[in-house]
Amino acid sequence: MNDEIKVVRQLLASMPDSSGKPIEERRKLMELASAAAHIPEGIAVEAADAGGTPAEWLRPEGAPADRTILYLHGGGYTMGSLVTHRQMVACIAKAAAVSVLSLDYRLAPEHPFPAAVEDAAAAYRLLLKQGFAPEKIAIAGDSAGGGLTMATLVMLRDSGDPLPAAAICLSPLTDLTCSSETYSANAATEAMIAEDMIKEMAAMYLQGRDPKTPLASPIFADLTGFPPILIQVGSEEVLLGDSLALDRKAKACGVDSTLEIWQDMIHVWQAFSPILTEGRDAIARIGEFYRTYIR
Repeated sequence: MNDEIKVVRQLLASMPDSSGKPIEERRKLMELASAAAHIPEGIAVEAADAGGTPAEWLRPEGAPADRTILYLHGGGYTMGSLVTHRQMVACIAKAAAVSVLSLDYRLAPEHPFPAAVEDAAAAYRLLLKQGFAPEKIAIAGDSAGGGLTMATLVMLRDSGDPLPAAAICLSPLTDLTCSSETYSANAATEAMIAEDMIKEMAAMYLQGRDPKTPLASPIFADLTGFPPILIQVGSEEVLLGDSLALDRKAKACGVDSTLEIWQDMIHVWQAFSPILTEGRDAIARIGEFYRTYIR
């Protein structure tokens, strides 16, 4: 384990423990943790309305006008915002040299399943109405946003909408049954999330719905017809099993799936790119993947 990831682990260990606190307080703590983040130079931030859902454009200088990424933030469907993920999304926009639409979809428990999926699908359809061709769009997300990326593709495919050219999933949460063996195998090495926390958030989101519902847990969906997928996951995180299962399922359905397991990395380590070489390298790889499938 290198010194940089040790510093990240120490930073996370020093942060206030939000477990057991009301969801509003957890959201505020997550926002405070992101307050000092700075976006790269040359990125313009513009407020947007994605069909009634708040959003924002992150536009690198010289980005082409005909292509984009729709980004869905993580936070267990109960937390996260444009602010908490702005820095990482801006870094992805710069690496891919493309404008990114970051979506502030509705959160549980106030807005349970399938509100997040509906918002994401509506934002994608709005991009199509605005003139973006599907072959010039990718959908991306981290953690719950990675699972939401897959769920959005399921909803779009089943509704007969044209699918985007690519999908990018960072440490995706794809199975709300939380039954992967890596929950226990990696419990001691996980630095950000825990099984109990994910189960609690899943319960807030599902509110009694079956966790095997494909739009909630896309690992149980038919992924036939999906575009190429990039999956990045850390070797030390409890959600490693979700990525392994997603990759297996995608390939079994004939999907071009690329699974990258980054050694010694933790949940969504890309968020620490300002101080973590592997974070910068992973984001550069995202940009490379995007440019491979969207020209």
